[in-house]
Amino acid sequence: MLKAILNYQEIDRKLYQLERELAGSAERKKFAKLKKYMETASEKLDALDAKAEALKAELTALEEKYTVTEAALVEFDHMEELVADGGADLSFYKKKAMMHLDRMKKLKADIAALEDAVKATDKEYRELKAEVISKQAEYKAAKEEYNTLKESKEGEKTAIEVELKKAATGLDADVLTVYKTKRKEKIFPVYSQLFSGRCSCCSMEPPLAAQNKLEGGATIECDNCHRILYK
Repeated sequence: MLKAILNYQEIDRKLYQLERELAGSAERKKFAKLKKYMETASEKLDALDAKAEALKAELTALEEKYTVTEAALVEFDHMEELVADGGADLSFYKKKAMMHLDRMKKLKADIAALEDAVKATDKEYRELKAEVISKQAEYKAAKEEYNTLKESKEGEKTAIEVELKKAATGLDADVLTVYKTKRKEKIFPVYSQLFSGRCSCCSMEPPLAAQNKLEGGATIECDNCHRILYK
């Protein structure tokens, strides 16, 4: 069984090398970079749009407060008459009027600051949107180039997969499942020989008790790199 799975791994090595070749290609790197940019830019555009809406809602609320405060100040237009008719203290009305005026000044400053924030956010959104549009053609071209490269390797990939299917015949289903699981976890080679008492991939030395189990085709798992060790 060990010999069979090692033969399977040797065939799989060709597929692994093909995958690494594609992953390390200039076409794939360019496509991945642009894809990441487009995804990030899209998220940022959504965030800027939400930010602009929130700022506009806050601005509307402040403007409403300003209007209410301004209306409240109207009652002090005839302050002297109020005092003359009721004999009330003029200083009380003046103090109250100043309080409204101060609040209006504060609201006016806050409104101006929010208006600037809304304009800045809108500007940033428009600039990013224009940049994304200009990158779309570049992204599309990079995607086509990478797809062309992958298609050029499809025949080679299919041939290896046919070999793997044949090599898998007769292999223990559980052994193959474990192999494929580790392969998906980007562990390769999955099976590593114990050399001079150490894992030949990561140089970790398994405990002697575990090493003693490596007889007659038995295997153990490396505690460090999680490859399957054999003798």
